[in-house]
Amino acid sequence: MNEKAWVLRRQLVAAARRLTARGLMPGPSGNLSARLDAERVVIVPSGVPKAALQPEELLVVDLEGRVLEGRHDLKPTSEWPMHLEAYRRRSDIGAVVHTHPAAAVALTLADIRLDEPVLPEAVLLLGAVPTAPYATPSTPENREAIAGLIGRHNVILLARHGALAVGRTLPEAVQRMEVLEHTAQTLLWAHLVGKPAPLPAEAVAKLEAVRAVYGK
Repeated sequence: MNEKAWVLRRQLVAAARRLTARGLMPGPSGNLSARLDAERVVIVPSGVPKAALQPEELLVVDLEGRVLEGRHDLKPTSEWPMHLEAYRRRSDIGAVVHTHPAAAVALTLADIRLDEPVLPEAVLLLGAVPTAPYATPSTPENREAIAGLIGRHNVILLARHGALAVGRTLPEAVQRMEVLEHTAQTLLWAHLVGKPAPLPAEAVAKLEAVRAVYGK
């Protein structure tokens, strides 16, 4: 195992534990991966609680999902088709994070959308966040649900299921997931007292200009 692969494994384990501690990946739910090179991805195994994940349990797969390295008693997360769809469609993606954030999922249950600009920090750090149609978890349906969205968006809500965040790096993808859940929690509070008004178009244009300058 080369040094880059070992570093990625350790980073993925640390990220999984961080997201678990924040309540975003309870039990064995959720999954994450990172690009090793143009043709290979390091990805978490199926069924392993993320709080107990170990670096040597991660697997290396190619962009078709074939296992290239890893323990014979483990197989990739069942959501690997969704991860690999993101990598195939965008060469700039270096990491993919899928979690089950409670507030974000609650928004999809209540048909509250996040692709309307309301919070300035969300516009800056996330951009528009669409909601993908419902797809059966742990099936290729999730890949199909995000296929038409991942080319234009860094964060996607998965109806009744969870959320997907991508980034140029693993820390960037993790940060986007954390900002998503914070935004969802804020919106839920806002909807308890009324309907939050969207930001004026002029304010959104200014935020998008800032976002373009800093490459967010």
